[in-house]
Amino acid sequence: MLENDQWNDEKDDGRDSHGGLGIVRYDADSGAREVLVSSRLLIPTGESAPLAIDGYTWSEDGSKLLIYTNSKRVWRQNSRGDYWVLDVSGRELRQLGGDAAPSTMMFAEFSPDGRQVAYVRENNIYVEHLSERRITRLTDDGSAIVINGTFDWVYEEELGLRDGIRWSPDSRRIAYWQLNTEGVREIYLINHTDSVYPRLKAIKYPKVGEKNSASRVGVVSVQGGKTLWLDVPGDSRNHYIARMDWADNSDEIEIQQLNRLQNANKVMLADSRTGNLSTMLTERDDAWVDVHDNLRWIDHGRRFLWLSERDGWRHVYAVSRSGEDVRLVTPGDFDVAGISAVDEAGGWLYYIASPDDPSQRYLYRVHLDGSDTQRVTPVDQSGTHSYQVSDDARWAIHSYSSFDTPPVTQLVRLPGHDTVRVLVDNSKLRKAISKIKRQPTEFFYVDIDQDVSLHGWLMKPADFDPEKKYPLLTYVYGEPASQTVNDKWRGQSYLWHPLLTQHGYLVMSIDNRGTAALRGRAWRKCIYRQVGILASEDQAAALRTVLDRRAYVDRDRIGIWGWSGGGSMSLNMIFRHPKLYHTAMAVAAVPNQRYYDTIYQERYMGLPPDNVKGFREGSPITYAHQLQGNLLLVHGTADDNVHYQGAEALVNELIAENKRFTMMAYPNRTHSIKEGNGTTRHLYELLTRYLRENLPEGAQDR
Repeated sequence: MLENDQWNDEKDDGRDSHGGLGIVRYDADSGAREVLVSSRLLIPTGESAPLAIDGYTWSEDGSKLLIYTNSKRVWRQNSRGDYWVLDVSGRELRQLGGDAAPSTMMFAEFSPDGRQVAYVRENNIYVEHLSERRITRLTDDGSAIVINGTFDWVYEEELGLRDGIRWSPDSRRIAYWQLNTEGVREIYLINHTDSVYPRLKAIKYPKVGEKNSASRVGVVSVQGGKTLWLDVPGDSRNHYIARMDWADNSDEIEIQQLNRLQNANKVMLADSRTGNLSTMLTERDDAWVDVHDNLRWIDHGRRFLWLSERDGWRHVYAVSRSGEDVRLVTPGDFDVAGISAVDEAGGWLYYIASPDDPSQRYLYRVHLDGSDTQRVTPVDQSGTHSYQVSDDARWAIHSYSSFDTPPVTQLVRLPGHDTVRVLVDNSKLRKAISKIKRQPTEFFYVDIDQDVSLHGWLMKPADFDPEKKYPLLTYVYGEPASQTVNDKWRGQSYLWHPLLTQHGYLVMSIDNRGTAALRGRAWRKCIYRQVGILASEDQAAALRTVLDRRAYVDRDRIGIWGWSGGGSMSLNMIFRHPKLYHTAMAVAAVPNQRYYDTIYQERYMGLPPDNVKGFREGSPITYAHQLQGNLLLVHGTADDNVHYQGAEALVNELIAENKRFTMMAYPNRTHSIKEGNGTTRHLYELLTRYLRENLPEGAQDR
């Protein structure tokens, strides 16, 4: 782990008077501390301070350290920077990349044998041979149009793909993605504030129904030469290569190919020498299939573990390499959130699930033959638990929190879950939180008809009096990508909500059908082709039930707010149900689904020509003419995800309908609206002030 200490000339213990970071190893059993790399070894020749470490990896034999520094942001993450290699025994530190300009290298990775490093630079792939100090350029067609080894905006945002190079296990070849963005239309972000004249930034962004980048996978020798392109069937612009890696050997590559509608995922094996493919497994769904990173090879590559909803629940299956034998490993009427570890020696699969409460997460294990399911997380520990499990499944770094309690991180011994030591206790934060005037958050279910029960939480003022009535602010997301009713610490958003309760507000959130809760396939996918439609009806029905059953909620003071998909839902609610909601605050919303990207919107809605009614009725802008209450629109003008264009289109519609509203545009801020001095404070003070001015605070007599 990284440590920030000080060192002196008499003791090389990883400490640095300049405040640099050294790398220290702790023995899991004893806790003994060993300095592997002191920060003095990370001072480049001619410099006085060590490198600022943004990330690091070891070669497999531990003899070399790859350091990532000087990182710069690309879309949501800092994925461009500089790379250095430290030869630990020789204490030699040198920069990779030759004459590369600063912060232009991406995704550097040691070969399995530790002798080479591959990286992407300006859309081309390179291999640096460490002992020879020789750089080999493996691709030469990279450009603003052709992308090698990384991805365009939509692949990164919606498929979670950034690093597009994969080393073969024998270190002799590299498999990589190539995207051709020719013909993909551009959106333009306008920077009005950083120079005298505005500057334009063009981004290849395929909006729903428009042309996608063409994608393919190639294999190239690390010595250079011609790329062998895999013979992936179909139109490369109308399918997605959602996952790719070597298939537990250096002869075959595994490919996951999604069709454009994303209701079929073919898991294929490719011969890395001929490019020929065969299909092992095809996952199909009447709605959509989810892409995941849980494919794990077991039994010396003869089988792989796979997540599927084929029986109505998300479960782990063991699939033979031929695909002919598919066996359920996690039986039961519950969802698996993901695979945590595989202990092949002991015959166990470790996974995360919560069969009884969709807001929580626990660690379980089961024999690989599907027998003897055991809960590993102690039964007296509620909340949400996450685990980083060691390769031998003997140890785990365990983090847990609950809605009102910040996380604690500890080292535990598996399978008994014995706490060895606490790594992070967040005691200062816990102490500060304990001083906040608040009540424990109430989790509840609300029945909206005989067959549908929605899960929610409610925060009340510290001096709550059930004989009075209070204004209610609903926090909403409501789309398939996430959920809000989680029994876990939510950081900044949590801290703002208790502040509102101190002003006399009730704060509530409810997960409608279609959110990503662990409640079965039917729950999640019943909203197919009607995003924004069924969800808004569920939210309205839940609110009506709450109003009927909780007399302390003031029917005349109901507000709603949300961000991104939650901003869209906030618009839907105040437009569609103007008699229920009196105030809405919509941050970074999508008013018109036709303006969003291909992968996300088509996954849940299909193609626009095939679902004209769904796109129209699911888009809040369709109902803007019904606005009666108070509306605040907030958007960043440099939002590359949900474009400012959508906010302006809604503004035009509201003007045409002569509707009163308030708008705040944050110049050059992205979807997170956090860039620039004072932005976060300004935003939350804006929201707080608008709420207090338009939804009167405090308890009132009934």
